[in-house]
Amino acid sequence: MLKSKPVIALYTNRQQGSKMSNLSRRAFMGSGAAAAMLLSGCRTGKMFGTRKQPNILFIFSDDHAQAAISAYGKHLKDAAPTPHLDRIAKEGAIFERSYCANSICGPSRACILTGKHSHINGYIDNERCRFNGDQPTFPKYLQQAGYQTAIIGKWHLVSDPQGFDYWEVLPGQGSYYNPDFLQQGGGKKRYQGYCTDLVTDFSLEWLKNRRDPNKPFMLMCQHKAPHRNWLPPERYYDLFKGVDLPEPATLFDDYSNRSQALKEQEMSIEKDFHWGHDMLLHGKPTDPRFLDRYGNGEYDRMTDEQKKCFDAAYGPENESLKKALAEGRMDDKALTRWKYQRYIKNYLRCIRAVDDSVGRLLDYLDESGLAEDTIVIYSSDQGFYLGEHGWYDKRWMFEESFAMPFLIRWKDVIKPGSRSQALIQNIDYAPTFMELAGLQPASDMQGRSLVPLFKRDGVAPSTWRKSIYYAYYGERTHHVARHDGVATSRYKLFFMPDMRGNERWQLFDLLEDPQEMRSVHMDTAYAQVFADLKSEYYRLRREYNVNSSIIPCSRTVQDWWLERFTQKNQECRKTPGCQLLFLGDSITHGFDRGGKEVWDKNFARYKAVNLGFSGDRTEHLLWRIKYSSFDKMRPKVAVMMIGTNNTGHLQCPANESALGVKACIDELRNRLPETKILLLAIFPRGADKNDPLRKLNDRINSIIKGYADGVNVHYMDINHVFLNDEGVLPKEIMPDLLHPVKTGYERWTAAITPRLKELGL
Repeated sequence: MLKSKPVIALYTNRQQGSKMSNLSRRAFMGSGAAAAMLLSGCRTGKMFGTRKQPNILFIFSDDHAQAAISAYGKHLKDAAPTPHLDRIAKEGAIFERSYCANSICGPSRACILTGKHSHINGYIDNERCRFNGDQPTFPKYLQQAGYQTAIIGKWHLVSDPQGFDYWEVLPGQGSYYNPDFLQQGGGKKRYQGYCTDLVTDFSLEWLKNRRDPNKPFMLMCQHKAPHRNWLPPERYYDLFKGVDLPEPATLFDDYSNRSQALKEQEMSIEKDFHWGHDMLLHGKPTDPRFLDRYGNGEYDRMTDEQKKCFDAAYGPENESLKKALAEGRMDDKALTRWKYQRYIKNYLRCIRAVDDSVGRLLDYLDESGLAEDTIVIYSSDQGFYLGEHGWYDKRWMFEESFAMPFLIRWKDVIKPGSRSQALIQNIDYAPTFMELAGLQPASDMQGRSLVPLFKRDGVAPSTWRKSIYYAYYGERTHHVARHDGVATSRYKLFFMPDMRGNERWQLFDLLEDPQEMRSVHMDTAYAQVFADLKSEYYRLRREYNVNSSIIPCSRTVQDWWLERFTQKNQECRKTPGCQLLFLGDSITHGFDRGGKEVWDKNFARYKAVNLGFSGDRTEHLLWRIKYSSFDKMRPKVAVMMIGTNNTGHLQCPANESALGVKACIDELRNRLPETKILLLAIFPRGADKNDPLRKLNDRINSIIKGYADGVNVHYMDINHVFLNDEGVLPKEIMPDLLHPVKTGYERWTAAITPRLKELGL
């Protein structure tokens, strides 16, 4: 139980309302809806009464693998101890089944701030997303509970922080050496020194001199380390010198017994390390087994004295490598081992500096008397591969990057030395912080407060979750396949929507195969497990309101798709007189192929632009509309036909696909409000009306026709022009029973031309 603490009274509801009005005038909230939700969260909260609200020190790093914290007891525990991090675990609890909702930096941070999965908070990837800070976040709620809030260090969400009384953050990824910091009042300032140390200095300065000592605080001390490119501080250049650190057992994984997608990633220690950026070598590569796209930008930021120190530490080892390469003494396996040692040592050297930071903060809490009233939490935005499966980086749902550290010390509540096996996730942090502040967690948050676990020393009650949902939406960076899935205490199942056949699913038994080396989704002995996990996967998607059809998703991992998107954006910018747009999938794309003559004859006069992309589903078109270069365009009409791949690839329920079509309409209306939309029924597929996929398209069409308003959106079903009198789709029109040939494009064009003229062409 909590001990009785000195009183810090919270506002009554009436006083809260008055304070909210004043704060709203200072525009800390971004919308009326957000403000209403915020007020609701505060007014229904349970107050601490005579107990003092605890301070919260949330120490957060980037890409910190559980294996790099010795308290977790994994393969590096003896070689690379972390005494100060271990102290938190020793004096509190360590959560061994702690997971992220989306294993990538920005999205994970958005999940933490909002308590919601990426598809709800809107920050799904790092490609083009910008965090909408107007939405409710836990720092805003805590401010209303009387907390002073601050964030110092890495932010990585593009927009400026909201909900913080004080902030000083790194721009983007930030720099290790002599970093710039964005200032709350505008502009940025460069400081000389090492980033981890500076973030700690600024955090301590805020704790000592900038905060109001009469208010409880929430301080988020957020480090860049140990993010790539792993530049340690000078004091640790020689740490691990002359020592070979343990290799993971799967360093030379050949990716057999699992999806081919694992071979297609670009995060391999063997193949994807850069000479300068990752391996900290000067000049140009002397061996083709290194990449050379990025140099060591951190070295360029150093002062002459810092460079001298760096060269003294790394120069001899670098020259030794170059000599071995020149003499042919490094076969592929030996060079991979060298790369691993260079990588893992620098990574762990960066960790050692983070551990120093934790020690400094804990010491200050002790010295100042704050330790008794301050909850200390250490976590990271996700885990990281430390050579497992031959990888560095994250993204995959395999344990090493899916799992994230979570250590907590809460004196007099959590029993020292507790170890928890409860399944927790980073969407749980926001409701947890709210309850710690004496508030009822916001009803729209998807996570669950961890406070009940804390009060049971990490032991989960019978009502605690038995599974968690994960989603990664795919980026060009590192070419990791888009996937989502479900994990339980023993099993893990994930699904890759852009794969084919049996490759879509991967199932792992973590008890029998903890290193996840064999997918058992096709093993008959696991048939019931596979069925049960699929059922749970779909249940969680329903619970979290996951409809892939309405979540913008790119296909930039495919070179041709990115090239076409880039080329079409250029075409949009160079065609300000465009009067007609076509948007869709391979059927529309075909106007550039078998329908080219038809296009040139009928639509070239309108400076028409064809934005059909083969293989696209509604979610891909939605992403393209969102990020296409429409700023100079004012087309009169946009013809849209999308959805057949939602049917053919995934057999999505009709209502989900229809909502995807609506999302595309809404986004196009947002981008081109003066353009009239001609929405076409999804074309027929399959031989006849009994084809199950045609039936599914028909059900989608019966829904989307209702999206027409007769003013801005007009619906047209021209499917009859492709069918014979018996409803059969002739192969001379669509040889593969899906894609038209020239005759089909002629019929399509003839059918819509009168309507296009009615709409203003």
